[in-house]
Amino acid sequence: MAEPFRSFSSKIVPIRAENVDTDQIVPARYLKVTNKDGLADALFHDWRYNEDGTRKEPGFVIDEPRHAGARVIVAGDNFGSGSSREHAPWALRAWGIQAVFSTSFADIFRSNSLKNGVLPIVVDKATQERLFEMAEANPDGEVRIDLAEQGVLLPDGTTLDFEIDPFAKMMLLAGQDEIGYVLAQEVAIGAWETAHPSPVDTRLGTTLDC
Repeated sequence: MAEPFRSFSSKIVPIRAENVDTDQIVPARYLKVTNKDGLADALFHDWRYNEDGTRKEPGFVIDEPRHAGARVIVAGDNFGSGSSREHAPWALRAWGIQAVFSTSFADIFRSNSLKNGVLPIVVDKATQERLFEMAEANPDGEVRIDLAEQGVLLPDGTTLDFEIDPFAKMMLLAGQDEIGYVLAQEVAIGAWETAHPSPVDTRLGTTLDC
């Protein structure tokens, strides 16, 4: 993750389909791609394009002009099921998506999303339907998402709170991943190791004199 997660406002793209799996989010043939920026066209590719590469008609919802620049999706239940491919949140982020509302997420997809700058927000069924109706009735209506406060301001002026793992929240706000977090603790780790010498020299495999 390169940038800290900041509060932002965005229109909502409604995707009512349920059980959207990671192969639908990004087809398996794109898994060899290492350039995350190049995955924007792969997002929901088989729902958006014909085999010859032309756009399907009518176009898929994210390609509708009224949703241009949107950074938020409201999706059906069980979003991100299927394989554990990290390319799914990569593709969402490459297209510009920073948050997804759903009534539930597959566990591995949720974990991968949090590690790659995409915030999965769990809402109840009634709230999900409200978001769908708001997005469909007023495509220009925006939600404002504040991760630090764990709150969402809806287009009608009401608010909702959401839960998130505290460590994942800290990583998102810092724009950091687990490796970066560990590297940032290098001084503290060194001090602890100095104060707690091992009775075994793991480099030599021999027991030290204590």
